[in-house]
Amino acid sequence: MSGSELPGTLESMVDKGSRTVPHRPLMILAAAMAVLGVIALGGLVFDDRSLVNAPIWLKPLKFTISVGLYAVTLAWLIGQLTRGKRLGWWLGTVFAVGLGMDMALLFWQIAVRGRTLHFNRETPVDQWINNMVANGAFTGWAATAAIAILLLFQRLPDRAMNSALRAGAALSVAGIGIALLMFGPNEQQLAQFRAGERPSIVGAHAVGVPDGGPGLPVLGWSTVGGDMRIPHFFGIHAIQVLPLVAFGLLKLARRYPVLESEFVRRNLVRTASVGFAALLVLLTWQAQRGQSIVHPDFWTLVAGAGIIAVVAAGSALSLRPMHQLA
Repeated sequence: MSGSELPGTLESMVDKGSRTVPHRPLMILAAAMAVLGVIALGGLVFDDRSLVNAPIWLKPLKFTISVGLYAVTLAWLIGQLTRGKRLGWWLGTVFAVGLGMDMALLFWQIAVRGRTLHFNRETPVDQWINNMVANGAFTGWAATAAIAILLLFQRLPDRAMNSALRAGAALSVAGIGIALLMFGPNEQQLAQFRAGERPSIVGAHAVGVPDGGPGLPVLGWSTVGGDMRIPHFFGIHAIQVLPLVAFGLLKLARRYPVLESEFVRRNLVRTASVGFAALLVLLTWQAQRGQSIVHPDFWTLVAGAGIIAVVAAGSALSLRPMHQLA
């Protein structure tokens, strides 16, 4: 049987998704992000202002891309629900409202007011905006977590995609939760509190070094210290990466007969999920130790090699014909 003839595959899910009425609030959010992304690109070209040693429009641009992709993914995910569809619709709407509010405040605070957004407590207005953005983010996090729970009760036609959606949603929730580690005061800020001072910034992206130091081009991730944005970024986008792995395996099944088995594809997706989860833990551990992503130490390299070995072994076992595993 050829890959194109496989019953109950991802193609049927894609076709089903194309026939499903799109989640309008999430698609409106995605469209708004596309418009704001064009505005941010124009700002990068025509506005030479900077903030925390980076072009002032760079952060808005990155957020529009990330939130836009996330909104489209979540809309498609909700379209796959066979149980709890109404609840899923409301959860998606909560996400759209929360993140829409966040993005409006982000553009107002950064592009219009020219002030930092996260961790800023310098003035009452700064603190109010910071708190409102945090509330919107936590609302989106809770909605995503609830959708991840809903996915546990779904039976999708393809086992590989079923595993990919569940693991991707769970890891995405974990990635959003990692952001909580950024909001506690760092050592310098704690010292200010002990001295009876009121720091204007409480929390940081970087660990062991001040925010705004040398960083990777465009991404801005610190090249001299730890950076919690790295595991946060990798975690939240698991919800896109793992379903793409499942979809890619199905496409490869047309060329490689071993992948025609949905059990093989499911096991490969589970192996990829374990590897992704281990990488997320490793990146968090590395950042928390104040270690730059571009300067891993011996133990980070050993742990990374271990993850590669586990994924390679799991993939090899997954690809063995079923009769050899009996």
